[in-house]
Amino acid sequence: MTEPTAFWDSIAEKYAKRPITDLEAYHYSLDRTRSYLAPTDHVLELGCGTGSTALLLADSVARYTASDLSPKMIEIGQTKAKTQGTDNVEFIATDVSDAQHAGTVYDTVLALNLLHLLQDLPTRLSEIHAMIKPGGLLISKTVCLPTKGLPLKYRLMKGILPVAQMLGKAPYVNFMTTTKLEQIITAAGFEILETGNYPVMLPGRYVVARKI
Repeated sequence: MTEPTAFWDSIAEKYAKRPITDLEAYHYSLDRTRSYLAPTDHVLELGCGTGSTALLLADSVARYTASDLSPKMIEIGQTKAKTQGTDNVEFIATDVSDAQHAGTVYDTVLALNLLHLLQDLPTRLSEIHAMIKPGGLLISKTVCLPTKGLPLKYRLMKGILPVAQMLGKAPYVNFMTTTKLEQIITAAGFEILETGNYPVMLPGRYVVARKI
C-alpha cells in the first residue's frame, strides 16, 4: 500500500476539480455544522483536503485552522483562500497525530469524510479528544456500511480495493457500521448529541459529539 501522504499528493489536482456528488446532503450537513459554531470559536478541521469546506465555514468563527497530511492539498487551499480574500484561515500540512502536538486546544474539531480513512481509529480519536476544550465538540461525517445490504457499485469497489491499494491507487479504508463508529466515538470520551445520514445510501454518518 502506498504511503498516505504520497497518495493524497498524487491526486490533489484531480481532487480539487472533482464535483461534490450529492450537493443537497453536503449543504445540509454544512448548515448543521454551522449551527454549532460561534463567532468567537477557534476551529480545527482535520483532513481538510483542498479547503472548500473550510472557506465556506470560516466566516462563522474567529479562527479556523485547516489541516491535511497532503502538502499539495494544503497549497491548493492556500491559493483558494488568497483568491477569495479569506484571512482568518490558517492552512497547515500535518496528520492527526502531529496536530495534537501543536499544543493548542480548540472549541470544535471537524473530521469530515475522514474517520473511515484512519488506521487505529480508537487511538486517533483519543488524540482528537485531547485537542478539544472541556465541553467542546467533535463534528464528523463518515462513510459507513448500510444496514440493509450493500449496493452493487460498492460491493464491486470493496472487492477491488485491496488490489488498488497494492498498486498505490487507493488509500486505507475502514468499513464500519454506524453502530460501530458511534461505539468508538463514545469510548474515546464523547457524548453523542446528534446523528444523521447525509446521504442516506451509502450512509454518510453525521455525528456531533461533546467532550466529556
